[in-house]
Amino acid sequence: MMAKWIVESKDGKHVGLPAKILRAEHIKSISSPMSWKILQAITEKPMYPKEIARKLRIHEQKVYYHVRNLAKAGIIRVSKQENMHGVIAKFYDIDQPAFAVALREMQELQKIPSPRNEFLYPHVKDGKLETLIVVGSLESHGPEKVKARDAPFAINLGLFLGSFLGYMPSLSVRIDTELQREEMKNNMIIVGGPAVNKIAGLINSKLPINFKTSQKQGNFYSTVFSSLSKKSYDGEEIGIIVKAKNPFDESKSVMLLAGRRSQGTKAAIIALMKNFDEVCAGNRHNPKVFAKVVEGIDSDSDGIIDSVEIKE
Repeated sequence: MMAKWIVESKDGKHVGLPAKILRAEHIKSISSPMSWKILQAITEKPMYPKEIARKLRIHEQKVYYHVRNLAKAGIIRVSKQENMHGVIAKFYDIDQPAFAVALREMQELQKIPSPRNEFLYPHVKDGKLETLIVVGSLESHGPEKVKARDAPFAINLGLFLGSFLGYMPSLSVRIDTELQREEMKNNMIIVGGPAVNKIAGLINSKLPINFKTSQKQGNFYSTVFSSLSKKSYDGEEIGIIVKAKNPFDESKSVMLLAGRRSQGTKAAIIALMKNFDEVCAGNRHNPKVFAKVVEGIDSDSDGIIDSVEIKE
């Protein structure tokens, strides 16, 4: 669900914040000074209750009381979960940075579609990064004992995503070998194919476009197969961009940017940056499915991939 906005005209410009519409019975949840202190604390960055208690120097049980009430009212929500010393910690964030009370029912307005917002949602929501970026380990790992070489591409991805953010994001990058099972239930943007990123390997078979192994090539991932076009692609510059439900928690989303080799992953990142509107248009065979096959191209013959061709 997209947020409602409070908009103000200021110095000839429009400024605004996404807003949460509160019902009358929820107003009391934010009326206490302690609730406001908690909201101000997690506005800076998502926190778990024990961390909030340390910051505000109050008893942890008091924090839990107010957090429960705020969460019940929908004013705050769990943004992610992490394993903290063997215990799963729930990090809370504000649902929206502003609140309002509506005294009448909302009136229907003309809908302005935004394919870009639809594609990025819920990884980017109302100008905030709501996802984990998962990159492959630089150490040899996985059945093929390979080292990921895709980490530099994640920098370009981060810069690209940053152009859609209105807030400073918290640290959201994870190494595939260090990601805990509970953390896999978050929204995730996964960089690199299943040979170099074990999280990509775990979700690979669930995707409409995925990587296939070949016994002739020692069970290595040798082709990309599209269930939409029934085509296979085996070029080393082939990459895929797929957005789908998270198989670990279907209320969340995963996005895979990957290739058979690092050149293919680079092609996927370039496609996202240079051909974003075409990526947002969905697959040619089924526009409702966000799944693309791309091929990297060295357009100026300098040995470096610098553009892409969308295959489907």
